[in-house]
Amino acid sequence: MKKQLYLFIIVAALTLSACGNDNSYGNKIMENSSHSSSSDIPENLKVSENPTFKIGSKAILQADHMEGMKGATATIVGAFDTTAYIVSYRPTTGGFPVTNHKWIIHEEIRKAADKPYESGSEVVMEADHMKDMKGATAQINSAEHTTVYMIDYTPTTGGDKVKNHKWVTEDELSAINY
Repeated sequence: MKKQLYLFIIVAALTLSACGNDNSYGNKIMENSSHSSSSDIPENLKVSENPTFKIGSKAILQADHMEGMKGATATIVGAFDTTAYIVSYRPTTGGFPVTNHKWIIHEEIRKAADKPYESGSEVVMEADHMKDMKGATAQINSAEHTTVYMIDYTPTTGGDKVKNHKWVTEDELSAINY
């Protein structure tokens, strides 16, 4: 009986220690496993007339929103001028909150105001590039007017190519020097 009790305590301790809530790492895993590959973009999204990274060009990812992203070579699929937001939200089906998600854009906010939102504002997302995101209420953590890019890349950790990743900002890409 004592052996069974000790075994139960050890198993319980190991199980509980595996359930930590490190959102920065947890978000990266969740995002990798539930990323949409849809090339759909909001109707009113403005195509960038003179992006730093042209469609079809390649760049090195400096972003690390998802596991295997930083250092990967990206192909630019689209470039758009907008306001990009870092948001925190609880997925529509519940579960752990997602903190500091990069990025949703102004055109992915339900009934978006004419001007950009400020930090602390609450919005309802129309973005559906992540599982259980569409319809979730989000808090704006920060906003910046920038060019956002839709990209394709193969994770540095291996695995399948990620297609139509939404979004990375200009400062999350660097030129490839040949």
